[in-house]
Amino acid sequence: MDHSKHVRLTAAELTEDILQDATVYGADDHKIGTVSHLHGTGLSAEAIIDVGGFLGIGAKPVAVAITDLDFMRDGDGDVHAVTTWTKEQLKEMPEHHH
Repeated sequence: MDHSKHVRLTAAELTEDILQDATVYGADDHKIGTVSHLHGTGLSAEAIIDVGGFLGIGAKPVAVAITDLDFMRDGDGDVHAVTTWTKEQLKEMPEHHH
């Protein structure tokens, strides 16, 4: 996917209402997870990403600094994120507990 034409979100748009369920694409541009929810607000927030699993079953939630994710909208207005993390790196992180 060519992300260069996508519109980056502003800091004011980094809210749970906007980011929840956003697809996260890894370093190889493959889907590596989905944003479950946020802890905190703005640039100091953490995004909780569900990694792996199938249809939400068996996914492992991990916490990532929101600044490690580049959130944007595609041509259809759908929000997604790009990161330099790989799915394997996220799976190795400690599991986030609510």
